[in-house]
Amino acid sequence: MDFDLRWLLIALPVAFAIGWLASKLDTRQWKREQRDAPKAYFKGLNLLLNEQQDKAIDAFIEAVQNDPDTSELHFALGNLFRRRGEYERAVRVHQHLLQRGDLPKSERERAQHALAQDFFKAGLFDRAEEAFAALRGTSHETEAELALLSLYERSREWRKAAEVARHLEQGGTASFASRIANYLCELALEAQGHNDDAQAQELLAQARKIAPQSARAHVLAGQLLARRQQPEQAMAAYAQLLSAKPEAFNLVAGDYAEAALACGAADKALATLQTQYQRAPGMHLLLAIAKLEPEPSAQRQRLVTHLRAEPSLSAARMLLAQSKAKLSDEEAPLVAAALDRASRPLQRYRCAACGFEAQHYFWQCPGCLNWDTYPPRHVEEL
Repeated sequence: MDFDLRWLLIALPVAFAIGWLASKLDTRQWKREQRDAPKAYFKGLNLLLNEQQDKAIDAFIEAVQNDPDTSELHFALGNLFRRRGEYERAVRVHQHLLQRGDLPKSERERAQHALAQDFFKAGLFDRAEEAFAALRGTSHETEAELALLSLYERSREWRKAAEVARHLEQGGTASFASRIANYLCELALEAQGHNDDAQAQELLAQARKIAPQSARAHVLAGQLLARRQQPEQAMAAYAQLLSAKPEAFNLVAGDYAEAALACGAADKALATLQTQYQRAPGMHLLLAIAKLEPEPSAQRQRLVTHLRAEPSLSAARMLLAQSKAKLSDEEAPLVAAALDRASRPLQRYRCAACGFEAQHYFWQCPGCLNWDTYPPRHVEEL
C-alpha cells in the first residue's frame, strides 16, 4: 500500500502548531510562577537588608506558601526565626524540611544541622546533643563537634568535652592541648571537692604532660601540695611554672613566698623572687618579696624604686601607708581612701579577647568563654 505524501504535508504543520501552543502555555505558566514566588522572595530579601525583620518574615512565609517545595526559602525563614529568638517556629520549619521524602541528602544534612542549632540556641542541650551527634560522618561533622564542645563546656561535662577535643585534634582541625589541659584541671578541682587528692594529682599530672606550657596545671598542683602541708613540693611545682611560663608566676608569687616560709627556705625564695622581679617588675612580686623581707624601711625603699621605674597608683597607695607623710591625722585617711578608690579599678584583670574585666583571675573568660585569655597582670601594669 503506497503512503500518501499529502497526509505528511498536512501532519507537519499541525504538529508544529501544537508544539508552538504548548511552548506558549509553558512560558506563561513559568512567567506566572516567577512573578508570584520570587516577587515575595525578593521583597523579603529587601526588607531583611533594611533590618525590617518582622515584615521580611511575612514576605518569606508568603513565598514559601507560593512555592512550598523550595528548600532555600525554608532555610531563610528558619534562620530568621532563630535570629529573632523564635526558636519554636525555627524548629518547626527545619523539622518540616526533614520530613520531606524528596529532599536530597546534602539538604537533609543541612536541615539537621540547622535544627541542632535551633535546639542549642534555645538552651535545649539534651536535644541539641542528639541532633549534633546525628551529623557524625556528614559534611557538617566538624561544625557539629565544635558546637558539641561548646555545649559540653556550658554544661560542665568535662570528660565528654575532652573526648570531643581529642577527636577534633586527631582529625587535624587544630591543636586542642591547652583546652584539654583545662578540662583535666576542672576534673581535678571536682576530685578535690570530693576529697580525692590522689585522683586530682593524677589528673594534674596528665594535664602537665599534655600541655607543659599550661600555667593552670602547675598552679593547681602547687596549691594542692601546699594544702596537704607539703611546702617543699609546692615550691618545686611553682618553680616548674616559673620555668615553663615565667609571666604566669605572678599568680603564685605570694603562695611561693608562704611555702618558703613554711619549709625554712626563705633565702632561696627571696633570691628567686628578686631575680624574677628584675626581669619583669610587678606588684605581685613586690608583695611576695615583702612577705620574706618585711622590714618597713626596706619595703619603703622597694616601693620608691618601683615607682621610679613603674608608676602606679597601687604602689603610691602602699608607699603612703609606709611613709610618715606630712599630713594631719584628719587628712591622711582621706588621701589614703581616695587613692584606694582610684586604684581599685586598675587592680583588675582584663580579657585580651573581649575586654571583660574581673577582680579575680579567670582561666576561662566569663564574657567570651575563651580559655587562657587573661594576662596574669593587673590592668595598671599592662
